[in-house]
Parts: sequence; structure tokens; C-alpha cells
Amino acid sequence: MAAESAALRPPPGLAVAAELPDVIPPRRRLTGALGFARRRPAIAFGGGLLVVMLLIAVFAPWLGTVDPGVLATSKRLRPPSAEAWFGTDMLGRDLYSRVVYGARVSLTVGFAVAVLASIAGLAIGLLSGTVRWVDGFVMRLIDGMMSIPPILLAVALMALTRGSLQNVVVAITLAEIPRVARLVRGVVLSLREQPYVDAAIAAGTGTPMIVIRHILPNTLAPMTVQATYICASAMIVEAILSFIGAGVPPITPSWGNIMAEGRALWQVKPSLVFFPAVFLSLTVLAVNLLGDGLRDALDPRMAKSL
Repeated sequence: MAAESAALRPPPGLAVAAELPDVIPPRRRLTGALGFARRRPAIAFGGGLLVVMLLIAVFAPWLGTVDPGVLATSKRLRPPSAEAWFGTDMLGRDLYSRVVYGARVSLTVGFAVAVLASIAGLAIGLLSGTVRWVDGFVMRLIDGMMSIPPILLAVALMALTRGSLQNVVVAITLAEIPRVARLVRGVVLSLREQPYVDAAIAAGTGTPMIVIRHILPNTLAPMTVQATYICASAMIVEAILSFIGAGVPPITPSWGNIMAEGRALWQVKPSLVFFPAVFLSLTVLAVNLLGDGLRDALDPRMAKSL
């Protein structure tokens, strides 16, 4: 009996290994919002900050603001107080209300330019990268447009029209389309050399179907990342145009207009420029962080091991 018991007894090493799960608890992986924030801090922080700015823009009338265009000359250049959180400007207008409403202009321009430039650049890039005889003509035109800085091209376009939000969006969009088109063209040219595209061509698949099924889906990830940078660049260009008087009308509460009006009193009342500059910087930072996070998440070569 003793020999049979010894034979049925597991080896010492196996017994220790069987007891290890009871001694060492299994490693738990964070899930939910906390886990996502730990794995993708850039997307979490940038996206969260951008959502805050969007909420500020949408719910501006319910955030303790007043009409940003109301003049009160008796309240000119007052310091921040409980009545006017950011103080007042040289015309007695509530600076806090103007800064909050200014988020609408910058975010509208940023998102509109990003969407329009991405759609137009995607179409031009696909056409240029797919049709060889079109590529030479289109790329020479794109090179000519890219030789001009976007801000100078936008100023030149705005000089031909009157100042309005729609014209600002169109001018900045035309200045940003070449960058998207060149990016998409480069991606298309690299995808055309892939084995699965050669296999589709050998199988008799038409060019439109190859573009839709094999090329277009693979261009969306880099184009999405590029769209975030275009959004941030558009907000900066809009602020510059408004600052030099070539953007939206001066009566429109945009961050560029607010800084332009306060630059004459910058040394006396730095808050006139400080508050809109901080809001603009935070919004651009949020969009850039979101773009960096999306680049790491969508590019398998740069994605971090989770």
C-alpha cells in the first residue's frame, strides 16, 4: 500500500507548480476608460481636452456669459471680478463672454477646413496616383501651390473677397488641399506595388474596383492623422488672419480679433491678450495630441505593445 501511495503522489516540482496560481495572483489588465487612458494617454488627454472645448463652444450661452457684442463704456478696462471673470475690454465688453464665444469660430473653421481639405485632397490624390497621365500635370500644380506658405496664400485669397467666416474657410481650405493630395498620392503609389494589388490586376479586376476595395481603405488612416494637423493649422491661420484684419469681421468674437484689439494695451492690460491666447493654445495642443495618439494607434510600425 505504501508503494502504491508513493506512486500516486505527484512529483515535487509538479506540486509546487500547481500551487503557484494560489500563491501568486494572476495579473489583471485595466479595462474601461482608465485602462484606455493608460494605454493611449495622448488620445485620452487630447480628446478629453478637445471635448471640453467643444462643450464650451456648444453651451456658451449657458456658461454665465452675456451678449459678447454689448458695449458698456462706463465699464471699460475693468480687472477680473465676480461680475466679469476675465475683466472687460476697451469698449466695456465682457472679455469672458467674448473668449467663450470665440471658441465657436475657431472650432468651426478648424473642423470645416479639415473635412473639406481631406475630401478634396483625397479625390485629387487618388486620381493623381492612379491615372499616370494626370499625375504630371496635377503634381506640378500642387508643387506650385506648396511653394507658397499657407498663410500668405490665405491672405492673398482673402484680399480678393470680403471678410466672412465662409470665405475664411474656403481660403484656408484651398491652402491646405495640396498637403493632403501629396500625402494621399504617396500612399497610393506605394500601395500600387503591393502583391495583393498585382493579384487583383491579374484576376481582371477593374481599376475603379481596385481603388475602392484595396487602395482607398488603406489611405484613410494616414489621412485621418493628417486631418488633425490640418485642423490645428487652420485654427492658427484663422487667428493670424483675424489678427492682421484679413479674417472674419472685427465685430465677430474670435480669438484672433480679441488679441488684435488688445495688442495696443498689452503692456497695461495683458489679460486682453492672455486669455484668448491660452484658449487658442490649449485647443491646438489638444488637436495635436489627438493626432499624435491616432498616429501611434493606426500605424502598426509605431504602435506601442499593449
